[in-house]
Amino acid sequence: MNNEKVSILERYGENLTAKEYLVDPAIGRDQEIKEAMRIMLLADKSVLLVGKPGIGKTAIVEGIAYRIKTKQCPMILQNKQIIKITISSLTGSVNSGGQTEMRVDMLVKELAEKPDVVVFLDETHLLVNPEGGMDAANMLKTGLDRGTIKIIGATTSDEYETYILRDRAFLRRFEVVNIAEADQDTVVKILMGTLPKLEYRSGAKVPYQPFITEKIMRFIVEMTSEFKRVYGISSRYPDICITLVNDALSHAVYHNSQSCTLKYFYMAICNCKSIYEDAKVKEIERFKEVFKDMIASEGVNLEETY
Repeated sequence: MNNEKVSILERYGENLTAKEYLVDPAIGRDQEIKEAMRIMLLADKSVLLVGKPGIGKTAIVEGIAYRIKTKQCPMILQNKQIIKITISSLTGSVNSGGQTEMRVDMLVKELAEKPDVVVFLDETHLLVNPEGGMDAANMLKTGLDRGTIKIIGATTSDEYETYILRDRAFLRRFEVVNIAEADQDTVVKILMGTLPKLEYRSGAKVPYQPFITEKIMRFIVEMTSEFKRVYGISSRYPDICITLVNDALSHAVYHNSQSCTLKYFYMAICNCKSIYEDAKVKEIERFKEVFKDMIASEGVNLEETY
């Protein structure tokens, strides 16, 4: 019989404050991060981030972890650890110390012994089980009330209204931080700041001067504006733009190039599935016009490229 005591945090968690961050993961979200940190200081409240899909709720949590790691936070938070756990990993039981226990119960007990740990639970609405099965929210309520458990939760606006608002007792344990979609200028800053990380992960680099790179990023932001997006794709600024930049980098890598030049951005735009076809046709033509001098200087025939 295995009598070893299991740590839910170590077995299923990812320590976001221990990660190595190449760049700030939450550019342009200082106000939301400050509000979340303020709530973390309240004895009987946890944080719930609510916003549309694809607007960077997880990036905000990573931004909090980054600021804790780099000591850009109130002193009382500087020893905190933010550990991400997927809610699916909390379902069921596990043998620990010779006894079979529910994972959620084990997490509650472990957190009571580790006051410096804050758990990040994405898709928090899944804690409130609408099917009448195991209601993890009820198992967490006592710890949340006493302040022995601190959570940063995140959920979409629709799922917040559909599920979490039904459980007022659970909701009372949280203060909501509403996350709005970033404006275009902010998204350009996010893309410019995030690009080194995307380049590092892909192995390809955008070889232009910053003002040219920014021009490309602004084009991507403008071509994916709200009314050009395919309805129901569940992606918004900045994720919809980051996906397109990643696609361009992947085209470069696929073609054995370490330089993600304009032709690879053109390939990504032609392959874009997130905006309507008629809008994409117009954006392809606009791309050729906006960057015609660069395209000519690079000697690329875009018609043969894709």
